[in-house]
Order: sequence, then C-alpha cells, then structure tokens
Amino acid sequence: MLNEWPPKLSFPIRRHPPKNSEYLFELKEDDDACRKAQQTGAFYLFHSLAPLLQPSGHQYLVPWLNLLASLPKSELETELKGSFVELRKALFQLNPVDSSLLFTAQSLLRWHDDHQFCSRSGQPTKKNMAGSKRVCSSNNIIYYPQMAPVVITLVSDGTQCLLARQHSFPKGLYSALAGFCDIGESVEDAVRREVAEEVGLELERLEYSASQHWPFPNSSLMIACHATVKPGQTEIQVNLRELEAAAWFSYAEVAAALKRKGTYIQQQNQSFPFLLPPKLAIAHQLIKEWVEKHACSLPN
Repeated sequence: MLNEWPPKLSFPIRRHPPKNSEYLFELKEDDDACRKAQQTGAFYLFHSLAPLLQPSGHQYLVPWLNLLASLPKSELETELKGSFVELRKALFQLNPVDSSLLFTAQSLLRWHDDHQFCSRSGQPTKKNMAGSKRVCSSNNIIYYPQMAPVVITLVSDGTQCLLARQHSFPKGLYSALAGFCDIGESVEDAVRREVAEEVGLELERLEYSASQHWPFPNSSLMIACHATVKPGQTEIQVNLRELEAAAWFSYAEVAAALKRKGTYIQQQNQSFPFLLPPKLAIAHQLIKEWVEKHACSLPN
C-alpha cells in the first residue's frame, strides 16, 4: 500500500490492449480474470485525480509501472522523475494514446469518488475488481459509469466557418460551439438549440461526423456535427453569458492555422491571430474535415 494514497489512485492498464470485445467484457464481469490481467498489466498513478507525468521537452510522458512501491508521494515523484499534474493543464502536451487512456482512467476514478453511496438507501456501495460498476450493500442496486452527452458543432455558411471562445479557454484559442443535451432532446434538437442560444443563428441542415469521450468537466460524450446556416443567416448575436467571442473565419485563415508547425504550447508563445484546438480534440477533426471538403470544391 502506498503510504499517502488509497488504492483508488492506481489504475491498471494493458500495454497492448486486446481488441477482443468478449475478453474486455470478461475483464469487467469476472473478478478472477481481472485479477490475473493485473499481474501482467501496468499501472497509471493518480493523486487527487492528477496523473503522474514525466516532462520531456515540450511534452509529457507517462511512466508505466508493473508494481506499486510503498513510497510517500514526494519520494515516488523523485524516484520516477515526474510529478502529479492536473490533466487539463497537461492536455496539450500528451500523445493521443496516452491521453485516451488517461481520460478513461481519470473519469472512472472521479465516478467512483462521486458514487460511494447509494442514492436510494444512502448505504455504501462496493466496486467490483475491474471498477466497471458499484453495488449497493443493502439493496443490490447496480450503478454503472455514465457520460453526459454533449453536442459540438462546426457551423458554416458555405465559404466561412464559425469559431468561438469561452472565458475559460487558453489565450487565443477558438473552437466549435458546444453544449450539453437537455433531457428529452435528440442530437438534432440539441444542435439547433445550442447554436441559436449561443450565436443566434438558425440552421438549414446538419450532418453527424464522429464522437469522442472527453473527461471534462465530468466525463462527456462529445457528439460532433457539421451544420450549415440558412441563406442570409450570417449575423452573429453572441450570448456573452456563454461565450467571450465568436466570429466567422475564412477558408484561407483556417487552412493556414492548421498548417502551423510546432506544439500547441510553442504556437501559444507566438503572435498568431488565433489558435485552433489540439489534434487530440474532436473539434480539431471537425475543422480539418471542413477545410478538406472546402479545398475539394475550389477550382484547380
């Protein structure tokens, strides 16, 4: 046992996760199979939901541990030449493989922290070996980890795309519009409502693109869509309670931003007029898709 940490702060992973869905299901439901997998797997370490990371130039690396040592937090950081870093602050300096696993690990740890007691009886809940569910000790109600659905939409008028920023965004960062789905809404309803609420635009059509798990603020399922405004509907009315700013950007401006070299942190230190989300974010994929589609329609 680590001196300063409860067991929940370690998260077992496989260096080469198997793609067999039946095997993954077995790990979640069979405590013995999960216990066996832990013997050959590796661990990510967390402290207060912050992962242990090692600085390497402009990036962070994640140390892989096969055994958990009994060391105080400060000694472990020294031994592994790293520190526990808030995941949001490290977001732009992680590679896609590490970020995906860290997102999952942190979300599960947060979920377990928030569901230690049954909402029906008030009695303690107990997690299974894999951490894939919790069961109430008094009435056997089973709780499973959940994600909140969020629509994220790149709006276009055909020649420009609309990007916005919130007060909490890093300096200069602009992204697609995003918001939580309300109870009873379809994805289409949520997209139209969010765009109308945040920038006062009405949509003519929308198209689903892809989805992504996102750990912020409390584990979200990002549902990415492209949308086109109705003809002549391009006047933006920014809802300042939701956004700091929003504007139309031309194909040339966005294409140039996508071509910039260097990490996000390196770009942030330069005098660019605006910055785009990092490659690991689904908003980046939406913007890239729009640029590629627009490029195909340009005359040779």
